[in-house]
Amino acid sequence: MDLELKGKAAVVLASSKGLGKASARQFALEGARVMLSGRNEEALEKTAKEIETESGSPVYWKTCDVSKAEDIKALMEQARDKMGRIDVLVNNSGGPPAGTFADMKDSDWQQAFELTLFSFIRAIRAALPELKKNEGRIVNIASSSLKEPVDHLILSNTFRMGIAGLSKSLARELAPDGVLINTVGPGRIATDRTKTLDEKKAERLGKTLADVRAESEASIPAGRYGTPEEFSKQVVFLGSGANTYVTGQTLLVEGGAVKAY
Repeated sequence: MDLELKGKAAVVLASSKGLGKASARQFALEGARVMLSGRNEEALEKTAKEIETESGSPVYWKTCDVSKAEDIKALMEQARDKMGRIDVLVNNSGGPPAGTFADMKDSDWQQAFELTLFSFIRAIRAALPELKKNEGRIVNIASSSLKEPVDHLILSNTFRMGIAGLSKSLARELAPDGVLINTVGPGRIATDRTKTLDEKKAERLGKTLADVRAESEASIPAGRYGTPEEFSKQVVFLGSGANTYVTGQTLLVEGGAVKAY
């Protein structure tokens, strides 16, 4: 299948590692030019060289704290300057701290909002003129908690739902302009974030990390954690020209673990 990405330009937020990096890599392998972003300059430069060498596609990068409006604005300006256009926006961010309602202060709620929801709003706003001009695609990376809340992730459970509402509303507003927007929710994907959450759970329950992972894998019908590469292929399809009629949808990549419809 031709994903019609050759010559296209994709901006991927929080892409120096994890799901963002895997998604950026897959876009580049399909022939798209890619703009990486993240807070760590050294990690970004290393990732850009790695993806460019493997794919042969131009890869650019800029430091960006997605919780800061001025950083997002500067990122989109540089993306237009370096690539000449923006066809795809992949919204992504690190996850907020784990914990229960009783654990969280006002500042925790505010920071989680800025990180996981407002960053997506700001990025869409900044990229939208280009996306409308090019009949572009928006893909939001969220969480399987969009369908089924995850224990001890009160902040993520709350604000990820906002992403789903934003996407559904924008799907109706932007479809007349040819812009399609969808959300992809990872389940247990083998990333640093998942390892950190497993470590916290192991500490909380007095178990080993290996035991926690084994129990988690046993609860997944597929019997294992997913890989970032598996996840990224779904992101790239929804962000590609091969997707011509899917918008406002939420796709979970979770090996059958989520029981909700």
